Amino acid sequence: MKFIVKFKWVIAAFILALTVILMLTAPNLTKLASEKGQSQLPDDAVSSRASQILKNAGEDSNTISMVIKLDNALDKDSEKQIQKIIDKTEKIKGIKDVTTPLTDDQDVRNQLMSKDKKTVLVPVTVSGSDEKVEKIANQIYDSVPKDTTVYVTGASLINQDFAHSSEEGLKKTEFITIFLILGLLLLVFRSVVTPFIPILIVGITYLISQSLLGILVKNVDFPISTFTQTFLVAILFGIGTDYCILLLNRFREELANGHDKVEATITAYRTAGRTLFISGIAVFIGFAAIGFAKFAIFQSAVGVAVGVGVLLVILFTLLPLFMVTLGEKLFWPSKKVASHSDNKLWGFLGRKAVARPFVFLVITAIITVPFIVTYDSKVSFDSTAEISSDYKSIKGLNAISDALGEGKAFPVNVIIKGDKELTKADVIPYLGNISKAIEKVDHVDSVMTITQPTGEKIDDLYVNSQLGSVSDGIKDAVKGIGDVQKGLSDIEKGLNQIADQTGSASKESGGSLAPDADGLAQVNQQLQLVSTQLSTTGNVQQAVPQLAAISKQLTTIQTGLQQANENLSAQQGQVGTLSDSINQLAKGVNSANDGLTKISDGLTKATGMLDNMSDSSTVRDTGIYLPTEVMKDKGFKQSIDNYSFADGKGVKLSVVLDQNPYSEEAISTVKNIEKAVASEVVDTPFEHTEIVYGGVSSSNADLKDLSTTDLSRTMVVMMIGLFIVLTILFRSMIMPVYMIASLLLTYYTAMGISELLFVDIMGNDGISWAVPFFSFVILVALGIDYSIFLLDRFNEEVKSGVAEGMVTSMSKMGSVIITAAIILAGTFGAMMPSGVLTLVHVATVVIIGLLLYGLVILPLLMPAIVVTLGEGNWWPFLRKKEKYKVEE
Repeated sequence: MKFIVKFKWVIAAFILALTVILMLTAPNLTKLASEKGQSQLPDDAVSSRASQILKNAGEDSNTISMVIKLDNALDKDSEKQIQKIIDKTEKIKGIKDVTTPLTDDQDVRNQLMSKDKKTVLVPVTVSGSDEKVEKIANQIYDSVPKDTTVYVTGASLINQDFAHSSEEGLKKTEFITIFLILGLLLLVFRSVVTPFIPILIVGITYLISQSLLGILVKNVDFPISTFTQTFLVAILFGIGTDYCILLLNRFREELANGHDKVEATITAYRTAGRTLFISGIAVFIGFAAIGFAKFAIFQSAVGVAVGVGVLLVILFTLLPLFMVTLGEKLFWPSKKVASHSDNKLWGFLGRKAVARPFVFLVITAIITVPFIVTYDSKVSFDSTAEISSDYKSIKGLNAISDALGEGKAFPVNVIIKGDKELTKADVIPYLGNISKAIEKVDHVDSVMTITQPTGEKIDDLYVNSQLGSVSDGIKDAVKGIGDVQKGLSDIEKGLNQIADQTGSASKESGGSLAPDADGLAQVNQQLQLVSTQLSTTGNVQQAVPQLAAISKQLTTIQTGLQQANENLSAQQGQVGTLSDSINQLAKGVNSANDGLTKISDGLTKATGMLDNMSDSSTVRDTGIYLPTEVMKDKGFKQSIDNYSFADGKGVKLSVVLDQNPYSEEAISTVKNIEKAVASEVVDTPFEHTEIVYGGVSSSNADLKDLSTTDLSRTMVVMMIGLFIVLTILFRSMIMPVYMIASLLLTYYTAMGISELLFVDIMGNDGISWAVPFFSFVILVALGIDYSIFLLDRFNEEVKSGVAEGMVTSMSKMGSVIITAAIILAGTFGAMMPSGVLTLVHVATVVIIGLLLYGLVILPLLMPAIVVTLGEGNWWPFLRKKEKYKVEE
């Protein structure tokens, strides 16, 4: 410290120059947070893998939705207006496809329009980053007539609006924090000089830290999120001010003891500076431990550790300059500059607690335990609730939810990727089974895939429908045979009449028509047998050869009629007229024969279809049969294109839920869908494929798993790290245990109170999902400061005895800790107007926790534990035992 005091001006100049250089050269951290700070799941998360598979296949397009609100039901005029909007939208650069709701396909219309026809959804496929998608949305807004209500929404746009909301919240937080700290310090020190010193110290720290983080993010991909800067501001200004108060109070105390300003500075750093260093290291370890988290948004809080490191350097280099330069003037114009008063309240509580420790342990339990046992860990994953409903992306989402259902906006995507083609006729049918299995899951509204592109299954693909068609064909064949029979009967009558009229004439001409008439009678009898067989047995295979034989007979009869016609054609008079009649009858026989041929061909086709069905394993497994003509059908090909990728080696299913896709219930539904699919694909062509899930609900399912494991991992790492450091610094393994335990007690109590406030009283679905993690890290990392403040002073005062030393340290440190807790709570209170729900929840938990710790846990619980353990506080290390007397 003497070296720093000696070269204070050189050091100050260096720090100032470094600050200016970094500010001028470092990348803009706010911009980087907007570009890289969106919530990113690790690559091995299920939803991340789904996105990667589609990206690798060139299917990483993004879908946003235009939501058009009409005053009246859709009519021809509004259709023309919507078509103009679609035409303009299609011309915007970056848009790959626009799905029109103005189609003749009624199923598509029902999907994209509300029942009252006043809300119309236009899905738009776009490409590019979230920022590019936002620019496209702005261009859409610019192209829409002013008298038309249109919202553009989608996950990318909601992310961007969240980033903008966070940026605006950061500006409010910075402004409110500075003025809040100035006001509190004016009250604490009653000086117009002192408040500006912490602001200057922390301000320089923030500028340097922000610049260093910008460099790290830009060059080494250091984790960052939209929360990083807000937490950096709140924590640096909070603990920075606390540390300044600690040092300045000790500095003032040493001045009151008669030391000059240089000696008072050196002594303050030798005593309070040691406490500050221990606290800073503990906070640094706390935030550095976040690096063990897997989720990028959690890792981004590691940036606070960088800020804490810079803060410690600035506090030990720049703050001494003001102390040794200004001395007592640092506290001008306060008349109590050279005095330091003990905190009477903490002194009183300390004496009572060491005298009756059990009573104070019970009081602490009464205050905390009820909130802990009623805490249900209810969390919410609804990112749309994070920001104001005034944003257009949220208005659009709400419009879709109200008109078409909550799940329509963000379906669950089932992505199946294999090594072989999955869009063959013997594989596609199994998608029908998977769809049916998913549809059985509670809260699934519909499933869209190749076999049911509109969410409704294509009946013609199913064997029962196809067999029904075969049955109808048989009925038509029977009817056709009946029509042929009637025609042949008429021909038979005609032949008999002609035979009676011609008599000897026909004999003289060389033939008789009677055998042909008899032949037709036999044909009719045979047709009757075939018709009866088809009607009763449906045996198509037997009917086909019978009809072929009958066709030959008809051909023979037709030939005979033609011969008779030729024999009569040379005769005159009545015989010539008969020749014309015979010719007409021959043509009738030929038409009947053609009819039978068509019937036979149809039955032959049905026979082939039935044979293929009997040989198909998909029919037995799925009830679906895809004949060649279906696979070649233009509409079915389009369905395959829409729900497949990677040259047919990947297929997709889109699952619409009947619940809010952001809800925790939707997460449970996703888990149930995963189980249903896993069970259904066994012993199918999809068994050895990779099946992953995308969409909002799937991402939130990953978030839930990841946030839970990250919180558990970080809690363990933080507690172990703090335990090791505190054990070394305090030369005790007992003190770290109850210091950390007291913070855990505080954390769970604060969470219980916050849940009661936001969920039970205000009716929220739950605390924002990121809150438990951030609140734990912040409360433990910052709360440990106050126990260090108290117990490090206790170690200094314990020479007079454990109980007396505890009372003295509480009297000396009470004002410092209470003031520090209030200031730190105030800096987090500055996050309340941010408008970001997560920040509001974190601020609430931290404020409750800090005040609870500073006003209840430390003054009531800590002295009771310390005096109860006595010399055991320093186990397993030894301390020179001294007699002490407990005073009440």
